[in-house]
Amino acid sequence: MKPFQQKAVKRFWQSTSGKIGFVITCAMVLMALLAPILNPYEPSTDRNYTARLQPPSLEYWFGTDGLGRDLLNLVWYGLRTSLFISLVSVGLGLIIGMILGLVAGYFRGWLSTTIGWLTDILLAFPSILLAIALVTVIGPSISSAMIAVGVVQIPIFIRLTRSMVLSLRELEFIESAIAIGATPGRIIFRHILPSSLSPLVVQATLSIGTATLESAGLGFLGLGPQPPTPELGTMLSDAFKGGYSLSSPWTILFPGLLITLSVLAFNLLGDGLRDALDPRISS
Repeated sequence: MKPFQQKAVKRFWQSTSGKIGFVITCAMVLMALLAPILNPYEPSTDRNYTARLQPPSLEYWFGTDGLGRDLLNLVWYGLRTSLFISLVSVGLGLIIGMILGLVAGYFRGWLSTTIGWLTDILLAFPSILLAIALVTVIGPSISSAMIAVGVVQIPIFIRLTRSMVLSLRELEFIESAIAIGATPGRIIFRHILPSSLSPLVVQATLSIGTATLESAGLGFLGLGPQPPTPELGTMLSDAFKGGYSLSSPWTILFPGLLITLSVLAFNLLGDGLRDALDPRISS
């Protein structure tokens, strides 16, 4: 391990927020991955009308919903769905935004101007409204939610990558590579991109929390995963539409807590990574 990497790891484990975020994130990811093994669940058949709106108890730890479904199972698999949407959408936004940002920052000219205009147009719309518009056009589904939330993330990564490339392009080691005849592809992928990864990793981590909120918002509006697929935003919507939010508050309490915990975990993890990877404190 290189000295900078060793210092980064050390600084990360010295960060209280980073450690808390890392532990919570790992726990949630493990829950999502192990759900089919530890708790096999079939959402289309899991309902018991004789146990409707049961409060939390030893039999139903999180209570039941309006269809008699165990909220613990719903929240568990809803977390799995929400994390899947968030991770895929941020990955999509990162890859596309990073490529466009590299091109815009390195080649400049009309290509950079066009990408800049596209970025400004996307950023002109509130993110949730843009996601709603895209899902409305495509049609509500898990894949539509991932595409919509991913598109919302693209301009963020374009701007970040472009700013990094513009600053790195003027450094001596890049000018030396250009002088000895290195191809643009080699310069971008061997020199510029590795030097830009730290802020991109931090932004991607923070964006997962934002994507979780946006996907939950789409689910709450009925534009995310469709029934019977469990999803945290959809669970909140069902509770409000059924009028259970006041009479049976656990139907909104536990899905809301999981959404809040997910956003908090990735924000804390992102803060810890930012402190650890900041080159200004690498000494």
